[in-house]
Amino acid sequence: MIRLVATDMDGTLLNSRKELPPDFEAWVVAHPGIRVAIASGRQYHTLCDNFGPAREHLLYIAENGALVFERGAAVYKNVMAPADALECLRVASGMPGVHPILCGVRSAWMLHAPEAVEREANMYYHRLAFPETLESAVDGDEIVKVALYIEGFRAAETVSGFQSLSPRLSPVVSGPDWIDLANASVSKGAALRDIQTRYGIAPADCMGFGDYMNDYTLLQACGESYAMANACEGIRSVAKHLTASNDEDGVMAVLRTL
Repeated sequence: MIRLVATDMDGTLLNSRKELPPDFEAWVVAHPGIRVAIASGRQYHTLCDNFGPAREHLLYIAENGALVFERGAAVYKNVMAPADALECLRVASGMPGVHPILCGVRSAWMLHAPEAVEREANMYYHRLAFPETLESAVDGDEIVKVALYIEGFRAAETVSGFQSLSPRLSPVVSGPDWIDLANASVSKGAALRDIQTRYGIAPADCMGFGDYMNDYTLLQACGESYAMANACEGIRSVAKHLTASNDEDGVMAVLRTL
């Protein structure tokens, strides 16, 4: 019996126009016996803004698994050591066109930057503050990720500059102009397993949906796993089932059968 559903957002639950399925929130509210977790690389506060009536009924696996929020409270945190966050800032400071954003439990933090850079940051971080120094943000918040916006779509060629970081950290290209630096133990799957333990839910009673490689561990943690028709090959290989694409209502096509 399915007791927990976990779904990625972009490319999975949301269509190409970044819209939710019209009956998703009503489905969540109508099925209180099934917990629903939204799993995304986005900030918790940004995720919340996507939802209306179902907002308080959802679990949020944010920052690619570094945080889990329920009813406005952080119930799981995979926090970077302050020294590691400072080391990430030191390495990034010597790279032209690289703009660090500290992702914390309370807020995201960045220094003022060119208008186009700040506009991009505001798209993904709806709670974004501008301290005098980023070092003060490390002292004043619990940092779970350092997101780097790379001007000129140079993320793939820039990531090698972070290979000298501590093995405790993992640099990941998360888009053509984004690199994420976080604890190597951070993943959507690790966060989901914490939820399973917290609520006594067996993996066999969990259903997961994803489309990209940051969803790989999420699907591994679910007994019933679905790759979207638009998913990359790596996700197709780990998923137990295939559903329709995000533009064909693939998640809801399955949920409506429960």
